Amino acid sequence: MCLAIPMKLIEKKNNAGRVSAGNVMYDVNLALVPEAVIGDYLIIHAGFAIERLDRAEAKKTLDLFREIDEISSGDSDSGPKVSEA
Repeated sequence: MCLAIPMKLIEKKNNAGRVSAGNVMYDVNLALVPEAVIGDYLIIHAGFAIERLDRAEAKKTLDLFREIDEISSGDSDSGPKVSEA
């Protein structure tokens, strides 16, 4: 099963970027979303940013992933969180 996860763009240089969600960071290819700017939330799949999305939609999706993780692990403090930075 493949998941596309919303993550925040924190660094960008040409078509390379660094994204984060909670304490997780990845280097990604931005060739499919060249208009992305630092602070945007992006859908990340297989190392590529494939779509921009607004903060509210990113939070909604991350909250859903957190709920799934909490239910499956029984841990109420795990999962990525959207920070207010």
